Amino acid sequence: MTTLADPVPGGRPGDVERAAALAGELSGRGVHGIVLAYVDTAGVTRVKTVPTARLATAAAWGVGMSPVFDTFLANDSIVTTDVLGSPDGDLRLYPDLDHLVMLVGQPGWAWAPVDRITQEGEPHPGCGRTVLRRIVREAAEQHGLTFRAGIEVEWAVGQGPAGGDFVPATTGPAYSATRQVELSDYTADLLAAFAEQGVEVEQLHPEYAAGQFEVSVGALDPVAAADRSVLVRQTVRAVAARHGLAVSFSPAVFAQGVGNGGHVHLSAWRDGVNLHSSGPGRHGMTEEAESFTAGVLAHLPALTAVTAPSPASYLRLKPSQWAGVFTAWGRETREAAVRVITGMSGVRDQAANLEVKPVDLAANPYLALACLIAVGLDGVTSSAPLPEEITGDPARFDAEEAAARGVRRLPTSLDEAVEEFREDARLRDALGPVLADAVTAVRLGEIAAVHGLDDQRVAAAYRWTY
Repeated sequence: MTTLADPVPGGRPGDVERAAALAGELSGRGVHGIVLAYVDTAGVTRVKTVPTARLATAAAWGVGMSPVFDTFLANDSIVTTDVLGSPDGDLRLYPDLDHLVMLVGQPGWAWAPVDRITQEGEPHPGCGRTVLRRIVREAAEQHGLTFRAGIEVEWAVGQGPAGGDFVPATTGPAYSATRQVELSDYTADLLAAFAEQGVEVEQLHPEYAAGQFEVSVGALDPVAAADRSVLVRQTVRAVAARHGLAVSFSPAVFAQGVGNGGHVHLSAWRDGVNLHSSGPGRHGMTEEAESFTAGVLAHLPALTAVTAPSPASYLRLKPSQWAGVFTAWGRETREAAVRVITGMSGVRDQAANLEVKPVDLAANPYLALACLIAVGLDGVTSSAPLPEEITGDPARFDAEEAAARGVRRLPTSLDEAVEEFREDARLRDALGPVLADAVTAVRLGEIAAVHGLDDQRVAAAYRWTY
């Protein structure tokens, strides 16, 4: 006879007993429910919740959720593939207790990311968290590499409540003290919430666009970094609501101007040594770090279907707006798609990393990191040569000079990105056929959903979605 304490398919040994102890502790601290969160193919965070007293049951047997959400669109319409999108079947959500935290901005609630498991106890092929974990494991086994990653979060703060038009909650110029003062109560509470939740904040500041702020957080292993990105957004939104504010993470709050990015910072390590600072190559890169960078650059046109997955993403991806829309790299060059960051002299062995700029917060962070690592490793495997470095804005190159330098304009629409993705065998192989087909189907569904809309209506359609 199987009891609640017995290990079960999909669970982890010891999790049931640990969950029971955690439930008692959380209940004693006034926590009534647990948010179980994952990110779907369209980039929307979906949740189930359970009473705190049911945490041990969730750890033992999971919590049911339909696989149909793998083919949900951002507007909650449903598309299908040959495997996904039907009303049949069920999955189980298993909370990762290592990353369970109390939500300071939502008193009475805790939060945990989940792995999605089939009813037979096997990893669900559409689970982005599982795919990322697999790619990280393969990198360690096949290349001896580990990674550190961080995802910047930009958002626009508006007058609440959310919905309809966006009215900035601040005045004043970009990066200005005026903006910081006007929302200092909100941002102070946000910093306090992050600290209580164990989120290491490096910077929090007003940004360029109307009402825009950005938070940069410390680097973690890729799975934990993606988890943290989801938690950060949950916290930003919840604390804002307690101040009567509304937030938008959309790539394009308005049809014109600078949008919200979700830049990825990524570094490769071996035996505790940062490969981006310990070699004889350009700016201290090792040969492998240069080839990793070359792999990312080579696949960037197809990657945009994953890292910039919304029709609204292409309202943001415009030249000369620091969005990184050309397949180019340079040291501290903010118009290049890949910015090589060396860090200050004295800390480069820890700080050096790649910043990948054509990424926004419509992207599923697990899929974005999985694909970036996979194509970087493709460059390492083939010893891909890193092209010539650029300085300044690549938009100044004419067609002949761009071709000579190997600089391409990234896709200008989601349609173009999908076509690139369909032709990229390495990316599709990294995701697996089930998830790769879901990515294609969902992107095509988003394209159809906005067919005939002008830019203003596209921006409005996604303004409050992510």
